[in-house]
Amino acid sequence: MAGETPITVVGHVVADPELRFTPGGAAVANFRIASTPRTFDRQTNEWKDGDTLFLGVSVWRQQAEHVVESLHRGDRVIVVGYLAQRQYEKDGERKSSYEIKAEEVGPALKNATAHVTKSSTGNGQQPRAQGYGQQAPQNGYGAPQGDPWAQQQPQRGYSDEPPF
Repeated sequence: MAGETPITVVGHVVADPELRFTPGGAAVANFRIASTPRTFDRQTNEWKDGDTLFLGVSVWRQQAEHVVESLHRGDRVIVVGYLAQRQYEKDGERKSSYEIKAEEVGPALKNATAHVTKSSTGNGQQPRAQGYGQQAPQNGYGAPQGDPWAQQQPQRGYSDEPPF
């Protein structure tokens, strides 16, 4: 997206993600993450925490539903998206808040493991055969038969759904 600030943040989920729906029926999940930088102090031979950065995260559509099902308070995550600033007034004072419009959200696997389960179609749409309106035969992983990638790596959770 032109003109937007790309950002990648690794942090911990502060509270369980909340799922809501727009009047048009689009799912949106919101949650906050906390990211605290750590540096090693050679004089004291100890790790020291820096100032914690708290950021809101918004995730849309099917990915929003996956986030709510998969992530919980305390989970370490990697969020990739675009930084957005909101300005508002509170008690007569102008303030700003920042959030990430997420394109990708996933568990950080540095100190954890995860079991990935591919959704039925990967993008929330029914796959089609070559004839219009005909459904393609499935291989049990949500991909049409004959798809070499789906047969070689059925555990991958990739989606070709656009971010917004």
